[in-house]
Amino acid sequence: MKMAAASDESPNRSTEDKTSSRRQNEVNRKLKYISLAILVIQNASLILSIRYVRTLPGDHFYTTSAVVLAEVLKVFTCLVIILVEKRGNVKSFVWLLYDSIVVQYLDTLKLAVPSLIYTLQNNLQYVAISNLPAATFQVTYQLKILTTALFSVLMLRKSLSKIQWISLVLLFAGVAIVQVDQESGKQKEALTSTNQNYFKGLVSVIISCLSSGFAGVYFEKILKGSSASVWMRNIQLGIFGTVLGLLGMWWNDGAAIAEKGFLFGYTPMVWGVIFNQAFGGLLVAVVVKYADNILKGFATSFSIIVSTITSIYLFGFHVDLIFTLGAGLVIGAVYMYSLPKPNTSTPSTSSSSNSKGGDSELEAFLPNPKAPAKKKGN
Repeated sequence: MKMAAASDESPNRSTEDKTSSRRQNEVNRKLKYISLAILVIQNASLILSIRYVRTLPGDHFYTTSAVVLAEVLKVFTCLVIILVEKRGNVKSFVWLLYDSIVVQYLDTLKLAVPSLIYTLQNNLQYVAISNLPAATFQVTYQLKILTTALFSVLMLRKSLSKIQWISLVLLFAGVAIVQVDQESGKQKEALTSTNQNYFKGLVSVIISCLSSGFAGVYFEKILKGSSASVWMRNIQLGIFGTVLGLLGMWWNDGAAIAEKGFLFGYTPMVWGVIFNQAFGGLLVAVVVKYADNILKGFATSFSIIVSTITSIYLFGFHVDLIFTLGAGLVIGAVYMYSLPKPNTSTPSTSSSSNSKGGDSELEAFLPNPKAPAKKKGN
């Protein structure tokens, strides 16, 4: 009788397992579409909103103060996350902070280098977007994929597939075409007439791409060689970022802020930009955890299209055939670079390379579960 009962239960369990698997696949598919929408909106809205608030007539806020506020909000968010992980145990929470930041101060000091570079990068982004059309900035800023790839090869000894190398060449060609078009087209004349400096914006975005690539790979290297929580790493990063941001604010805008106030020129739209910048990176990192690298490539490509179309209506941006060609090359290159590498090595190595290949700056927020643990004594 027991044997018969067991045989009757087996088909039922199999049917339940299949139903559960289908439901899970359906949920995962919906989550991917939601993730795609979130990534596109975040990528495009940040660029467009910064461009909008920096080109409005009237008093403008000090970008150095905005960078400081964004860092403070990041630190606060990570502190709340760790407190939740500790289930509200304040004593355990305080001890963890003291041990990780003060006792292990040499480990904390490692974050000073990427923090300095990220602070520089955040300030340069404001300068670049204030002096370049949003679509042009969005296309040119994809050079960070090239710099991240090169630094990954040099510092982490990663290997790139032939498709990825081809995509990097296409990416560089696409950005070059866009810049030649902008340099000789009507966009530069429009910027000049509104007292914006195209060359200043171009230099700023190029330096920002270089700093993004180096800092992202450096941060990734620190994460892979450490057992510290990723949220704790971001707190350490944010502490340095806040201090360095305050020094930069004092150096560049100290006298003006002392006279007019820290929040001079702030509007609800400016606060929206700051919250987007502060929480955007953390949000995207969490989204990427439940999505994949190809989806991130799609999101970046779509955000370029959204930025370009929106710029036409908001800022009178002029799109011609040459710009379309250059932007098309960049969009195709971004997608090609995010494709999985051919299975020419062990699955763990291939997966690890793909998970970090595109944009270390975003994925550095999340530890790689397949990365090998650091051996003691090394």
